[in-house]
Amino acid sequence: MIVGGYRRARTTGGPTIAAAIHAHALTKFYGRHLGVEDIDLRVEPGEVFGFLGPNGAGKTTTIRMLLDLIRPTRGRVEVLGRDPRRDGLEVRRRVGYLPGEFGFDERLTALEELAYLDALRGGGSMGRAHELAERLRLDLTKHISELSRGNKQKVALVQAFMHRPELLVLDEPSSGIDPLIQQEVRDLVREARDEGRTVFLSSHVLHEVQHLADRVGIVRGGRLVTVERVHAITALALRRVEAHFAHPVPAVAFDNVPGVRDVVTDATSLRCRMSGSFDPLLKALAPFEVTSLTVEEADLEEVFLTYYRNDAYRSDDHDATGDGAPAAPPVVEARSAETAA
Repeated sequence: MIVGGYRRARTTGGPTIAAAIHAHALTKFYGRHLGVEDIDLRVEPGEVFGFLGPNGAGKTTTIRMLLDLIRPTRGRVEVLGRDPRRDGLEVRRRVGYLPGEFGFDERLTALEELAYLDALRGGGSMGRAHELAERLRLDLTKHISELSRGNKQKVALVQAFMHRPELLVLDEPSSGIDPLIQQEVRDLVREARDEGRTVFLSSHVLHEVQHLADRVGIVRGGRLVTVERVHAITALALRRVEAHFAHPVPAVAFDNVPGVRDVVTDATSLRCRMSGSFDPLLKALAPFEVTSLTVEEADLEEVFLTYYRNDAYRSDDHDATGDGAPAAPPVVEARSAETAA
């Protein structure tokens, strides 16, 4: 059953459905350097979950622990109701994983690489691989060594989707690919969700996550600072409002309107920012003849930045890959996310 945009963990009168991902107090230190600490996370079957944070925040470290590619310092995790350490082979067979950097055998053609991976999973997915390659405009006859970074990313995307896994774990799926192909990838994610499969989408491209995810988690400095539904978290951001009137209006008419701030009036116009319910502002506008009203909806990027802009850069935030290098300053990284993709 779909409730509020994602599947419930329990169906009425039926057995409990295991979470697609369930992490408790998941922690990883690289020597003295923090990767992530005390990550508590539950991703329900059938939802698209966005995992947000700048480079170095701990996204990739978390993903690698979910798939038992690295071991946690402490804490535990279940994937599709299984322990990824004890049942790693089964878990990886049921998961489609797109890593941040895919290790290819560059001596092979793209087709040979995909056929090899298909054989490891038991075969039967090459028809789907050809379909995906056509959608992503990928030439399967070329050797991996001949492919651009964007085309290598397409090969990695095909191998993640081609066996129709129950759970897709996608680490920066839009990295290196052009906007037209990015849209195709978004369509693939939506199709997976519509088929009842689960998608765990790690990204710093906020626009992408806003239009795909049911819920988002924001990670900062290795710690999960919030998990919320997308519409609830964007409602916290300020929307920009511009109104024009047939006749001049007194500026004091918009003083002390709940949720309204940064008011600028110019005889027959009003510009402001607001959060929360529209009702108080609409009531303040009602006595006047409004000729036009424009509302610029809140963007997830604004919400994301609220978790960073007021925090001083902490010297103990380290890159989650474990090399000990400091992470990029969060605000700068967040603002440049669209460009970097």
